[in-house]
Amino acid sequence: MDLDFFESIIKQAKVYTKEIVCHVVGDPLTQSNLNDYLDIIHKHGMKAMLTTSGYFLKKHSYDTLFHPCVKQINISLNSFNKNDTSITFDQYMNPVLDLCKVKLDREEELFINLRVWNLDEMMSERDFNETLFTKLSSVFHVPLSLENIYKERPKIIRLENKVRIHFDNYFEWPSLQNKDYGHGTCQGLSSHIAVLASGKVVPCCLDCDGIVELGDLHESCLDEIMASPRTVNMIEGFKEGKATEELCQKCSYKERFN
Repeated sequence: MDLDFFESIIKQAKVYTKEIVCHVVGDPLTQSNLNDYLDIIHKHGMKAMLTTSGYFLKKHSYDTLFHPCVKQINISLNSFNKNDTSITFDQYMNPVLDLCKVKLDREEELFINLRVWNLDEMMSERDFNETLFTKLSSVFHVPLSLENIYKERPKIIRLENKVRIHFDNYFEWPSLQNKDYGHGTCQGLSSHIAVLASGKVVPCCLDCDGIVELGDLHESCLDEIMASPRTVNMIEGFKEGKATEELCQKCSYKERFN
């Protein structure tokens, strides 16, 4: 998104939210001018959340990563396990751990959430998680038992002041080719909406391909899109436990809310 268009969206979003989450599948840290986007968010009195793979932390200064508007940095640690890369586990983790250390040294108020969203009944990521938990236990002096985590399924374990490891289960990414999961409720259009780089508005951050396109901010304003019949039908449907869109019916993520 160019900066002028981005700012026009931020101005419209102020009516609905105080927080901008800089990611819909893409990694915001790939942007060399990330600081300019954060300046715009800050200018309008809003907070930003950055969700990143962790691969591009060294592209930015700590002053950018700890920008006054940044409320939270989420790092998806399973990115290392699920991507082909020539770097070692330690080479991947060291910038992550450095970020945590500098945050604590500078007494920055933002949260750092280290995401481990790969739990499943088959313990398919057991080897990676065991390596990861051993590393984090050593650095933060917090016992992380692999067996206990899989058994008890905690949501969050505190590692340090506002540094947390955040757990969740694997889920199937929504697709029209998925099996039908039926109806149910969802937080799409109630807790959040998503705007793709193209300007398309979609009901949630999982619809990265714009399958449920509610409108285009190059053509309509956000107020018009939020009041459109398709949007309203989705909102009213979720209130009644009904998924009006085929993509939503084929999304397993909503089972977390039902």
